[in-house]
Amino acid sequence: MASTGNMRMLFLLLMSCLIAGPMAGDAEAQIAVKGEIVYTMDGDPIQNGVVLINDGKIERVGSASRVRIPSDYEIYEAKIVTPGLIDARTVVGLAGYYNQQHDQDILETSSAVQPELRAMDAYNAQEFLVDFVKSKGMTTIHTGHGPGAVMSGQTMIVKSTGRTLDEALVDSTTMIAITLGSGVRSNFSSPGTRSKTVAVLRQELIGAMDYAEKRSEGESQSRDLKKEVIADLLDGKVTAMVSANTASDIVTALRIQREFGFPMVLEGAAEAYLVLDEIKASGVPVILHPTMIRPFGEAKNASYETAAKLHEAGIPFSFQSGYESYVPKTRIARYEAAIAAANGLGMEKALFATTLGAAQILGVDGRVGSLERGKDADLVLFDGDPFEYLTNVEVVIIDGSVVYTRE
Repeated sequence: MASTGNMRMLFLLLMSCLIAGPMAGDAEAQIAVKGEIVYTMDGDPIQNGVVLINDGKIERVGSASRVRIPSDYEIYEAKIVTPGLIDARTVVGLAGYYNQQHDQDILETSSAVQPELRAMDAYNAQEFLVDFVKSKGMTTIHTGHGPGAVMSGQTMIVKSTGRTLDEALVDSTTMIAITLGSGVRSNFSSPGTRSKTVAVLRQELIGAMDYAEKRSEGESQSRDLKKEVIADLLDGKVTAMVSANTASDIVTALRIQREFGFPMVLEGAAEAYLVLDEIKASGVPVILHPTMIRPFGEAKNASYETAAKLHEAGIPFSFQSGYESYVPKTRIARYEAAIAAANGLGMEKALFATTLGAAQILGVDGRVGSLERGKDADLVLFDGDPFEYLTNVEVVIIDGSVVYTRE
């Protein structure tokens, strides 16, 4: 007769199979999604729309009157259907649910300049927070090292699914996280002042220029991981994501970008509305701070209306859940967008910023962000307005697999 311990293990194994089976889905599945309104982000919303999914990709999108659903397709229905939502800047997977030292890999404090640190080396695909954000409709996340260092490390893009990094990975090295402002001095004794921080940053950029030149000419040189990734930045292979909240720090970031000519995204930008002309002229997009950020310190002038003002100025922007140093780290970019939608931005513009707009800024719009033929089949099915707090996510589909159902 089996022992009690063995019986318990058998029961847990059986239950895990029952749970994982329908949730894991099948990449070869053929699915039809019907929505009273389908927001494709590739044109006007479709009333009584249909999305056909085959082999993990979107096969066809159109109105029910024009798209015939094959008899062998599994059908899901919802009031509202959108592309999978995108969190344009988070630390999920590096920041853990328990908020204790063992599951916090956001910021390495041994040095203020460590661009060689890779988010992929610390990401935990099985972290509870990954499932949590997925249940709220976030299917793609741009995650990595947090702000607070001159260069804190690299970021990456993953889907909010998969048991391992390889199963989730979309892009291994997307941006280098850089911080300007007083946040650096709260974590490091040096550099302290703003001018010292910028001087350190400039010196690192200048130091990598020779490395980049020798590399381009094929000259032999010892590998230097720090200079290697900064050289990639100077060569335009990766993007600088510069955290800057005050108007003066934003302008400083734009000045450094002009000097060295690397691709850049502003992150945070609480006082962006004070320097809209400068941001517009630079062509630099903005990953806006969480709309409901606590307005204190460098973010004391944060406004609910900043997103609307960025849109009016024609500045590309997206939303983020960002980073918080207190418990819990569970902001949801969808809710942050909802506040902006209610403060001048509007529902469809907020949806664009959390789908195709975010994908364009992150450089993954060829795969995600809209419901178009050939793109990854990432969809969210809602029972109402996605930005209404009481609306429920009914189904989440990632790469053609049903990975979450409300039941």
